[in-house]
Amino acid sequence: MTQIKGYVAPTRRQGQLGIHSLDHFSMVVPDLQQAQDFYALFGLDAQREGQTIGLYTPGNSHRWGIIGEGPRKKLHYLSFGAFADDLPRFRERLEHVGVERMSAPPGFESNGIWFRNPDGLPIEIKAAEKVSPNAKMPTEFISSAAGARGAALRSQAPVVHPRRLAHLAVYSSDVGRSIAFYRDVLGLRLSDKVGNHVAFMHGIHGSDHHLIAIGHSEGPGLHHCSWDVGSVQDVGLGAMQMAERGFTAGWGMGRHVLGSNYFHYVRDPWGSHSEYSADMDYIPVTQDWQDADQAPEDAFYLWGPNPPEDFTRNYEVV
Repeated sequence: MTQIKGYVAPTRRQGQLGIHSLDHFSMVVPDLQQAQDFYALFGLDAQREGQTIGLYTPGNSHRWGIIGEGPRKKLHYLSFGAFADDLPRFRERLEHVGVERMSAPPGFESNGIWFRNPDGLPIEIKAAEKVSPNAKMPTEFISSAAGARGAALRSQAPVVHPRRLAHLAVYSSDVGRSIAFYRDVLGLRLSDKVGNHVAFMHGIHGSDHHLIAIGHSEGPGLHHCSWDVGSVQDVGLGAMQMAERGFTAGWGMGRHVLGSNYFHYVRDPWGSHSEYSADMDYIPVTQDWQDADQAPEDAFYLWGPNPPEDFTRNYEVV
């Protein structure tokens, strides 16, 4: 079993078809060594695996990301995990809704089901262990007792290591069409949206407020990968550990409205972001979350600095 603190026995919504996890993502970047250095500084275990970099969280054997090399940064594919006995039903669903299947991308061996989303991005559904949490992840809010020092000396600050991949935010040329696709094909459900600007979708078998966020752009791409940490302190320490190594661009610290998580985004060398995230809202397997269409001025962030002007720019559209 995957060893992630706070996990309980797997949950499942009986009789309904839907993926249970965002298993991993793959993208290509111009310089593998640069990628390995960036993600290692971020606190991940970034391992060379032949011609790719595998992204792991320390102490966990699950591979959350695969980074390859290409002429420019580009989101390569998304892989979602499902219960093994649901794969035949997914094959039937794809045929029923008229989604054409495809082969796995060259160089990737897979027993999963492959097809493309409406923007042409390859998607995989495979039989896999459920790596989305089965309960809300514990978050520490610790205050020191009277007469005791609450903060470590700066020279003794611990290195922040994320616990797991929390979600991805991707771009789409048509947010409404993508909502329908991920709902009707993968079985995700809408958590919240902001008009045609952005939507947030969760898994039916128990998941965070969103496994995937979909933002509007002229084409597909990756806006950010989000990594769960155990406290607001970790969010701040993570921001500092990156800033001290030269990665000062980004956004934060703040708190989102939709999902409620505390955040700090670090801009990576290719114009997208990696997010430290703590205390995301959780939707249990037993709950039917009531989605809502929120006003833009009321839904982005509760507090924090103003985001950079190009924060939502898709650098994969040329």
